[in-house]
Amino acid sequence: MNRRVVLVGGTGFIGAATANRLTAAALDLLVPTRQARTASPLALLPTVDLIPADVHDPATLLRLFAGAEAVVNLVGILHSRSGSPYGADFAKAHVELPRKIVAAAAQAGVRRLVHISALGASADGPSEYLRSKAAGEEALRAAPPGLSWTILRPSVVFGRNDRFLNLFAQLARRFPLLPLAGAQARFQPVYVEDVAEVIWRCLSEDQVDGQTYEVAGPTVYTLRELVEYVSRLVDAPRPVIPLPDGLAMAQAALMELAPQPLMSRDNVRSMKVDNVASGDPLPFGLAPRSLEALAPAWLAGGNSRGHYDRYRRGLRHNRG
Repeated sequence: MNRRVVLVGGTGFIGAATANRLTAAALDLLVPTRQARTASPLALLPTVDLIPADVHDPATLLRLFAGAEAVVNLVGILHSRSGSPYGADFAKAHVELPRKIVAAAAQAGVRRLVHISALGASADGPSEYLRSKAAGEEALRAAPPGLSWTILRPSVVFGRNDRFLNLFAQLARRFPLLPLAGAQARFQPVYVEDVAEVIWRCLSEDQVDGQTYEVAGPTVYTLRELVEYVSRLVDAPRPVIPLPDGLAMAQAALMELAPQPLMSRDNVRSMKVDNVASGDPLPFGLAPRSLEALAPAWLAGGNSRGHYDRYRRGLRHNRG
């Protein structure tokens, strides 16, 4: 069996965990990158080859995919200029790139393609993000015969270097109270290494062709519960002030003016759809690991086992 896999978007948060998992499985990884400095930790992995490349160029993709057994597309963005049905940046990253990847993979003779979408992706979704993710999935479903594809729909992903829990921790440390858009939005956070394991299974298991799998954690929380939990973990408990829709959109509009926005109006619209799995949280009979058992290890700066009972008591669980 050819052991070469190309990770498009492999230098990101999920990509780093995936590279570690696939390296442990003795796969040879090719990771294209436009900024070699940000990808430098991956260079320490024994089977990773970092290649300077523009993945939006079809000819470059064809060159990268030549001789590869599989491709994993991990590219995703949270913010875009606005448009209908989605903005130009969402179109480029979530729609046009998957189309180019499918075309190049088919032409190069790639056997398997795993595509990371998003829980809640829908052509009639309330946000440009969700609509663009759905359009990207359609590129996979239109793939020519001979290219086996699998779509993964993760909930929000957490881990040591995430931009989710760590963001709440930073805000709690800086501000005496936390005005919160989408306070009642429901999430089912999934551990990044569980996502990486599912990706590995999609590359190694049979009967995954044409399948769409949801990828989530064991527990459902409101956004307010998550923010309150994280603030306690970092010893900075803060009052959370839920914002009504009008104020939430106004707050997000102001945040959009920042060079790197923490929130956008489109993010607020996305939270109108519950980010929750409809069935089993993970495929292949895998058991997801819990946020409470893991997050204290890096957020509270100690051993997760020592913090588990203390913080579990302060977090209300909504299972379902």
